[in-house]
This record gives sequence, C-alpha cells and structure tokens, in this order.
Amino acid sequence: MHNKVNRRFCVAPMLDWTDRHCRYFYRLLSRHAVLYTEMVTTGAILQGNQQRHLQFNPEEQPVALQLGGSHPQDLARCAELAEQYGYDEVNLNIGCPSDRVQNGRFGACLMAEPELVAACVAAMRQAVSIPVTVKSRIGIDERDSYEELTQFIATVAAGGCDTFIVHARKAWLSGLSPKQNRDIPPLCYEMVYRLKHDFPELDIIINGGITSLDASLALLKHVDGVMLGREVYHNPYLLSEVDRCLYGDDYPQKTRQDVILAMLPYVRQQLQHGVRLNNIARHLLGLFHGVEGARAWRRYISENANKPGADEQVLLHALEFTV
Repeated sequence: MHNKVNRRFCVAPMLDWTDRHCRYFYRLLSRHAVLYTEMVTTGAILQGNQQRHLQFNPEEQPVALQLGGSHPQDLARCAELAEQYGYDEVNLNIGCPSDRVQNGRFGACLMAEPELVAACVAAMRQAVSIPVTVKSRIGIDERDSYEELTQFIATVAAGGCDTFIVHARKAWLSGLSPKQNRDIPPLCYEMVYRLKHDFPELDIIINGGITSLDASLALLKHVDGVMLGREVYHNPYLLSEVDRCLYGDDYPQKTRQDVILAMLPYVRQQLQHGVRLNNIARHLLGLFHGVEGARAWRRYISENANKPGADEQVLLHALEFTV
C-alpha cells in the first residue's frame, strides 16, 4: 500500500549511510518523516542483485528510492521495479558531484542537459503511478545564474516533474571532492525561495546546511518542505520531535532507551538472517549525542559490535552507560 507522501520533513539520501537498517531505526523515531534510500544506479539494479538493492522493510514507509542514471528506458524499468517493491516515490539524482558519477553521465552534470532530464522524467512518469521527483543543485560550475536554474526547472517540469528537492549550493564538477562540494560552495537559500515564488504550482523542498527544527520551521515559511542529511545522521534523536513540531502529531515521544528496546526484535531477526550486528549498530552511535554517557555508549558499541557472535546484548550493555 503506497502512502500519500507529505514531504514537509525528509531525510536525505546518503551514500553508505541511509541503508535499510538505518531507515528502520529512523522510523522508530518519527512516523511521518519521508526517508530516502542511498543512491542506486540503474546499472546496479538491472545488472546486479535486484533483491539486495531494492528490498526494504514495510515499516520504513513512506520511503523513496533514489536512482542514478541518464537513460530514459533504464530509469523507467527501475521505476517499475521500485513500484513493484512498494516504494512510495522514485527520485532522480541530479545533484551528486562525484567524478565517478560524471563518467556514468548521471548526477549533477545532468543539470547541463535539462532536455535529457525531462525525457528521463517523462519515461518514468509513463511507467509508474507513484510520484517521480528530482533532486538537484542550484547550478554547476560557471552555469549558476538564476536564469539557468529556472530554465532547468521549467524544462524538467514540462517533462512531468512537479516536486523538486533543491540542494541550495552549486556543485563544482572539477576541483572539489564530493565531500568538499557539501561545504565549500556557499549556501543560497534565496534562490530556492525565488523558485517557489516563480513556480507556485511546484512542490519545492530545500536541502543543505539545515541543522535544527527551528531552522526548518523558518525555512517552511518560504518552501514546501525541508530535507536534512548529516545532522540527522550524527544526531538522530532530533527526529523524535519532528512529528509534533512539523506534523502536529501528538503521539508520545519515545525516550532514547525506548528506541533501543524497540530495535531489539529487529536486531535479533536480522542476526538470524546473517546480518552482522555492526551493520546495524553503526547507525545507532549518535543516538545519545549531547547527553551524558554518549561517549561511553559509542565506545562500547564501536569496540564490541564487530566481534564474532556479537548480538543484541552489546546494545543492552551499552545502554547501562547512559542511565
């Protein structure tokens, strides 16, 4: 069953981070935040282990699959698979600045080819009934004028995209690493606000440098939604206030200890399927960020979760440092 996606608050797709274990954990903290997978390339899905790349737990919903690719037919086929697997949305990555990505002709370099992006979106829209969205930057290299950004948005919207997630920095395709591209190009929220003003019929979600729910609420005066990435990963308990603050849901907030206890059945089940504890526990390290016992919690898990035979007892022992 597909959920109606309310993107008022989203957790960004983060490579090596937002895997299914991470998303299961996040869902225990917020019932409403929209979760995104790591970027998966069309080649990995069509030529690789489909199950491994697409399988997720129904509890994670609403969840979106982020795809990397630039071939309309391949993207349409992957979008079909995403719908069959039960994803609530398919998102096309037009924001990743990695060299590896440019060689495969996907990611931020595609901002220079709006007609191709529009063709990709149109092919995906035709293949599925779930939403097809695009995540982009505000520009690339010297092509960073507002006029070029509006031309990109207008062209892709004409291809059938009505939701854009905009990372409010441009990307430098050469000279900066992907990591530097997340920090060095300056943030320009005003350009994203202007987009919403000039394209009121589109859903505009803002991403980049957002570190609190107060900041999120301020941004929501100008745009339709916010997307947070690294801040959520390093301080996941921030998610526990999202439902009340941003969705008006008074469902009782879980304590950090409640969240870990709620994770234990999942951990046991995954261990039985051959998953190693460390693959799940690494996402939990930031849960006690900023509170007493945080360092001891992290240290105990880091030293013990990768030992042979490590099980949920590691988490229960680590909890003792936080009480």
